[in-house]
Amino acid sequence: MLSNTDGMERITHQSKLAYTVVEAGALLSLSRSLMYELINAGKIDTIKIGRARRITFEQLSAFVERTIREG
Repeated sequence: MLSNTDGMERITHQSKLAYTVVEAGALLSLSRSLMYELINAGKIDTIKIGRARRITFEQLSAFVERTIREG
């Protein structure tokens, strides 16, 4: 769910516990290949469930916050 605060849209509610790489990329408006580049570079943390790679809402939020701080 998005909320509008001072003209800025923010994700305020997570609808899933974890997202596929493609879903997480869609939330960030990033391509699948760029998401894998960021994951392989250690910039986005993931979890493995069996052979599947997932990204939690918290991991996405942490990436965004680090990116904002680093400018």
